Amino acid sequence: MALNVKNNQAVILYSGGQDSTTCLKWAMKKFKQVRVISFDYGQRHKAELKAAETIAKRLRLRNKVIPLPFFSQITKNALTDKKIKVKTGTKGKPPSTFVDGRNMVFLTVAAIYAKQLGIPNLVTGVCQTDYSGYPDCRDAFIKSIEKTLRLAMEFPFKIHTPLMFLTKADSVRLMKKLGGLPLLKYTHTCYEGVRPACGKCPACKLRLKGFEEAGIKDPLPYAQ
Repeated sequence: MALNVKNNQAVILYSGGQDSTTCLKWAMKKFKQVRVISFDYGQRHKAELKAAETIAKRLRLRNKVIPLPFFSQITKNALTDKKIKVKTGTKGKPPSTFVDGRNMVFLTVAAIYAKQLGIPNLVTGVCQTDYSGYPDCRDAFIKSIEKTLRLAMEFPFKIHTPLMFLTKADSVRLMKKLGGLPLLKYTHTCYEGVRPACGKCPACKLRLKGFEEAGIKDPLPYAQ
Protein backbone atom coordinates (compact mmCIF):
# COMPACT_ATOMS: atom_id res chain seq x y z
CA MET A 1 0.00 0.00 0.00
CA ALA A 2 1.46 3.35 -1.04
CA LEU A 3 2.13 5.92 1.67
CA ASN A 4 0.31 9.22 1.65
CA VAL A 5 3.15 11.72 1.11
CA LYS A 6 2.74 14.63 3.52
CA ASN A 7 4.61 17.41 1.73
CA ASN A 8 3.48 20.00 4.28
CA GLN A 9 5.32 18.24 7.13
CA ALA A 10 8.98 17.89 8.06
CA VAL A 11 11.26 16.02 10.41
CA ILE A 12 14.08 18.12 11.82
CA LEU A 13 17.33 16.63 13.09
CA TYR A 14 17.71 18.53 16.34
CA SER A 15 20.80 18.79 18.55
CA GLY A 16 19.68 21.64 20.81
CA GLY A 17 22.45 23.84 19.40
CA GLN A 18 22.41 27.26 17.75
CA ASP A 19 22.24 26.03 14.16
CA SER A 20 19.59 23.36 14.60
CA THR A 21 17.45 25.72 16.69
CA THR A 22 17.61 28.28 13.90
CA CYS A 23 16.58 25.55 11.46
CA LEU A 24 13.75 24.53 13.78
CA LYS A 25 12.32 28.05 13.73
CA TRP A 26 12.79 28.14 9.94
CA ALA A 27 10.95 24.83 9.56
CA MET A 28 8.08 25.97 11.77
CA LYS A 29 7.57 28.91 9.40
CA LYS A 30 7.80 26.78 6.25
CA PHE A 31 5.84 23.65 7.17
CA LYS A 32 2.41 23.06 8.68
CA GLN A 33 3.73 20.45 11.11
CA VAL A 34 7.24 19.76 12.37
CA ARG A 35 8.47 16.65 14.17
CA VAL A 36 11.67 16.82 16.20
CA ILE A 37 14.23 14.02 16.46
CA SER A 38 17.46 13.98 18.48
CA PHE A 39 20.20 11.39 18.89
CA ASP A 40 21.92 10.12 22.01
CA TYR A 41 25.15 8.79 20.51
CA GLY A 42 27.29 8.77 23.63
CA GLN A 43 28.35 12.39 23.22
CA ARG A 44 30.40 13.94 26.00
CA HIS A 45 28.17 17.01 26.03
CA LYS A 46 24.90 15.50 27.27
CA ALA A 47 23.85 19.08 27.92
CA GLU A 48 22.77 19.31 24.29
CA LEU A 49 20.05 16.71 24.83
CA LYS A 50 18.77 18.67 27.83
CA ALA A 51 18.81 21.83 25.74
CA ALA A 52 16.88 20.10 22.96
CA GLU A 53 14.25 18.90 25.40
CA THR A 54 13.94 22.33 27.04
CA ILE A 55 13.50 24.18 23.75
CA ALA A 56 11.10 21.60 22.32
CA LYS A 57 8.89 22.00 25.39
CA ARG A 58 8.97 25.78 25.10
CA LEU A 59 7.78 25.44 21.51
CA ARG A 60 5.19 22.83 22.51
CA LEU A 61 6.84 20.13 20.42
CA ARG A 62 7.63 16.54 21.34
CA ASN A 63 11.28 15.58 20.96
CA LYS A 64 11.90 11.95 20.03
CA VAL A 65 15.33 10.81 21.22
CA ILE A 66 16.93 7.86 19.40
CA PRO A 67 19.83 6.05 21.12
CA LEU A 68 22.81 5.28 18.86
CA PRO A 69 25.39 3.94 21.34
CA PHE A 70 27.74 2.29 18.86
CA PHE A 71 29.79 5.32 17.76
CA SER A 72 32.13 5.12 20.77
CA GLN A 73 32.76 1.45 19.98
CA ILE A 74 33.87 1.95 16.40
CA THR A 75 35.33 5.47 16.29
CA LYS A 76 37.92 7.54 18.13
CA ASN A 77 37.03 11.19 18.57
CA ALA A 78 36.78 13.89 21.21
CA LEU A 79 32.98 13.95 21.23
CA THR A 80 32.54 10.36 22.38
CA ASP A 81 35.78 9.94 24.33
CA LYS A 82 36.59 12.38 27.15
CA LYS A 83 40.22 11.21 27.14
CA ILE A 84 40.74 12.80 23.72
CA LYS A 85 41.38 16.54 23.78
CA VAL A 86 39.30 18.94 21.70
CA LYS A 87 41.58 20.19 18.92
CA THR A 88 40.97 22.16 15.75
CA GLY A 89 41.73 20.57 12.43
CA THR A 90 44.84 21.08 10.35
CA LYS A 91 45.16 21.15 6.58
CA GLY A 92 44.02 17.80 5.27
CA LYS A 93 42.98 16.57 8.72
CA PRO A 94 39.59 17.15 10.41
CA PRO A 95 39.25 18.32 14.04
CA SER A 96 39.42 15.78 16.86
CA THR A 97 35.66 16.37 17.31
CA PHE A 98 34.80 14.88 13.92
CA VAL A 99 32.74 11.69 14.30
CA ASP A 100 33.11 9.48 11.21
CA GLY A 101 29.75 8.80 9.56
CA ARG A 102 27.70 10.72 12.11
CA ASN A 103 25.59 12.86 9.76
CA MET A 104 25.24 9.97 7.34
CA VAL A 105 23.81 7.76 10.09
CA PHE A 106 21.67 10.56 11.54
CA LEU A 107 20.08 11.33 8.19
CA THR A 108 19.52 7.65 7.43
CA VAL A 109 17.80 7.01 10.76
CA ALA A 110 15.75 10.20 10.44
CA ALA A 111 14.70 9.17 6.92
CA ILE A 112 13.56 5.74 8.10
CA TYR A 113 11.52 7.40 10.85
CA ALA A 114 10.10 10.02 8.48
CA LYS A 115 9.06 7.48 5.85
CA GLN A 116 6.93 5.58 8.37
CA LEU A 117 4.99 8.81 8.85
CA GLY A 118 4.83 9.61 5.14
CA ILE A 119 7.00 12.71 5.59
CA PRO A 120 9.48 13.44 2.76
CA ASN A 121 11.10 16.58 4.17
CA LEU A 122 14.19 16.37 6.37
CA VAL A 123 15.75 19.51 7.84
CA THR A 124 19.33 19.67 9.11
CA GLY A 125 21.60 22.50 10.24
CA VAL A 126 24.77 21.55 8.37
CA CYS A 127 26.79 24.34 6.81
CA GLN A 128 29.90 24.41 4.64
CA THR A 129 30.61 28.17 4.92
CA ASP A 130 31.54 28.69 8.57
CA TYR A 131 32.06 25.05 9.52
CA SER A 132 34.62 23.12 11.53
CA GLY A 133 36.10 21.13 8.66
CA TYR A 134 33.64 18.25 8.80
CA PRO A 135 33.34 16.61 5.35
CA ASP A 136 29.76 15.49 6.06
CA CYS A 137 28.61 19.11 6.35
CA ARG A 138 29.26 19.84 2.68
CA ASP A 139 26.56 20.42 0.08
CA ALA A 140 27.98 17.67 -2.12
CA PHE A 141 27.46 15.13 0.65
CA ILE A 142 23.87 16.26 1.25
CA LYS A 143 23.00 15.96 -2.43
CA SER A 144 24.60 12.51 -2.53
CA ILE A 145 22.82 11.08 0.50
CA GLU A 146 19.50 12.58 -0.58
CA LYS A 147 19.78 10.59 -3.82
CA THR A 148 20.89 7.48 -1.93
CA LEU A 149 17.97 7.65 0.51
CA ARG A 150 15.52 8.05 -2.36
CA LEU A 151 16.96 5.00 -4.11
CA ALA A 152 17.21 2.94 -0.92
CA MET A 153 13.59 3.46 0.16
CA GLU A 154 11.86 4.54 -3.06
CA PHE A 155 10.50 7.60 -1.35
CA PRO A 156 10.76 11.27 -2.47
CA PHE A 157 12.99 12.57 0.30
CA LYS A 158 14.06 16.21 0.22
CA ILE A 159 16.84 17.35 2.56
CA HIS A 160 16.58 21.03 3.46
CA THR A 161 19.74 22.84 4.61
CA PRO A 162 18.75 26.48 5.33
CA LEU A 163 22.22 27.38 6.64
CA MET A 164 24.36 25.64 4.03
CA PHE A 165 25.79 28.78 2.43
CA LEU A 166 25.40 31.19 5.37
CA THR A 167 28.14 32.46 7.64
CA LYS A 168 27.60 32.27 11.40
CA ALA A 169 26.81 35.97 11.34
CA ASP A 170 24.23 35.37 8.61
CA SER A 171 22.60 32.61 10.67
CA VAL A 172 22.36 34.95 13.68
CA ARG A 173 20.65 37.55 11.48
CA LEU A 174 18.30 34.88 10.13
CA MET A 175 17.30 33.87 13.65
CA LYS A 176 16.60 37.49 14.48
CA LYS A 177 14.39 37.75 11.38
CA LEU A 178 12.55 34.58 12.45
CA GLY A 179 11.94 36.09 15.88
CA GLY A 180 13.82 33.33 17.65
CA LEU A 181 16.82 35.07 19.25
CA PRO A 182 15.51 34.60 22.83
CA LEU A 183 15.50 30.82 22.27
CA LEU A 184 19.28 30.84 21.74
CA LYS A 185 19.66 31.47 25.47
CA TYR A 186 18.69 27.83 26.05
CA THR A 187 20.85 26.28 23.32
CA HIS A 188 24.06 24.34 23.85
CA THR A 189 27.17 24.79 21.70
CA CYS A 190 30.19 24.24 23.97
CA TYR A 191 32.30 21.15 23.16
CA GLU A 192 33.30 20.93 26.82
CA GLY A 193 29.67 20.29 27.73
CA VAL A 194 29.56 22.93 30.45
CA ARG A 195 27.11 25.66 31.34
CA PRO A 196 27.92 28.52 31.46
CA ALA A 197 29.75 27.77 28.20
CA CYS A 198 33.55 27.79 28.31
CA GLY A 199 33.92 30.42 25.60
CA LYS A 200 37.28 28.95 24.60
CA CYS A 201 36.64 25.75 22.64
CA PRO A 202 36.40 25.93 18.81
CA ALA A 203 32.60 25.74 18.87
CA CYS A 204 32.25 28.58 21.39
CA LYS A 205 34.76 30.76 19.51
CA LEU A 206 32.93 30.26 16.20
CA ARG A 207 29.60 31.08 17.80
CA LEU A 208 30.91 34.21 19.55
CA LYS A 209 32.55 35.37 16.33
CA GLY A 210 29.25 35.07 14.50
CA PHE A 211 27.37 37.15 17.05
CA GLU A 212 30.12 39.75 17.10
CA GLU A 213 30.12 40.09 13.32
CA ALA A 214 26.32 40.33 13.32
CA GLY A 215 26.46 43.09 15.92
CA ILE A 216 24.11 41.17 18.22
CA LYS A 217 24.72 40.09 21.81
CA ASP A 218 24.70 36.35 22.39
CA PRO A 219 22.05 35.57 25.05
CA LEU A 220 23.92 32.42 26.10
CA PRO A 221 25.78 32.67 29.44
CA TYR A 222 29.58 32.23 29.30
CA ALA A 223 32.14 31.61 32.02
CA GLN A 224 34.10 34.70 33.00
